[in-house]
Amino acid sequence: MGDKAYIGEEFITTPYKKPKKAEPSEIKKEENKKLSSIGIGVEHLICRVKTFGVASDRFRLARDHYYQVIMVVCGLVRLDLNYSFIVSHDI
Repeated sequence: MGDKAYIGEEFITTPYKKPKKAEPSEIKKEENKKLSSIGIGVEHLICRVKTFGVASDRFRLARDHYYQVIMVVCGLVRLDLNYSFIVSHDI
């Protein structure tokens, strides 16, 4: 999945662009809405990872440690998501 910047790529599903001087059909609008509702979850996860600063700021450690650090951050985000899910569904 990708946004409108990836239109024309072979293996990426992208939303429909609005035709010049016309409105997209209702079917295309609905398909774009479905794609955006799926993609927003990914955007929220990227935002959570970026709050740690590893993915958004300059990495100041040795370059060969980047993969380990980003995996730890992703694990912390996943742990937080699991904890939030458990707490919100606690009976």
